[in-house]
Amino acid sequence: MFKIPYIIEILTPKRFPGTTIDEQLERFARRFHLVMEAGCALSVPDNPMGQLRLGALESFELKGLRFDPETVMMNLNTFHTKDELDALLNNAAEVGLKYILVVRGDGGPDLPKLDPHSIGGSYNIATSMDLLSYINHTFGDTFVTGAAFNPYKSMPFELNRARQKMEAGAQFIVTQPVIGRNEHIDSLGLICKNVVVEAWMSTNIDLFYKSVGKDHIAQAEQYDPLNNLSELHEAYPHCCFYLSMLSFKQDWRRMLPRLNR
Repeated sequence: MFKIPYIIEILTPKRFPGTTIDEQLERFARRFHLVMEAGCALSVPDNPMGQLRLGALESFELKGLRFDPETVMMNLNTFHTKDELDALLNNAAEVGLKYILVVRGDGGPDLPKLDPHSIGGSYNIATSMDLLSYINHTFGDTFVTGAAFNPYKSMPFELNRARQKMEAGAQFIVTQPVIGRNEHIDSLGLICKNVVVEAWMSTNIDLFYKSVGKDHIAQAEQYDPLNNLSELHEAYPHCCFYLSMLSFKQDWRRMLPRLNR
């Protein structure tokens, strides 16, 4: 997967009681095919921002979508019951899914909290390290698990957390979206060989701030997603890039330089 030029994030349909999701599923399927035809991989978040959405595998099944295991990354967080978690992982193993990005998750009033003790945790909340350890211990080498890294958090705390996640079995790390070269990602690259750098492909800077947990970042003023992606390519030429909020209405060949190689 990490030799693929871009990992593109796509969202599954929201769950609305009493409403049909056929149209949303059709849009999901169209986007799935666009990503595959572009020679990219895709990543599917797990109830992002606490919003109830269909699962990645559930959406694939409903639309009969088949995939190369090297091209799909399923996100998985700690806001599931233990039974639900095991069902998701067993289904993933059955259909041949390979890559799982493990995050603690945003949570929300409609989402259950995973009992940390049910997966071997020792704190009062389930951590991403707990979930990584559980998956890798229970399923062995069935999956390639990864973790998240937030360069906006205090250092060396976040770097030490990255080390702990790798000790728990993470084989790759996806950063939060960054603007230009970041010294903390440079440091991360010294301890992890598979760093995936996230690029924010929208001009919606308020949502960017919400995503990274910041009120203001000086470099985000007059933000241009394409200029930023160009800077990131120059700063991290050997990294794979994770693209969030990418428009599906524009010509990617004009936006994404690596597609023209």
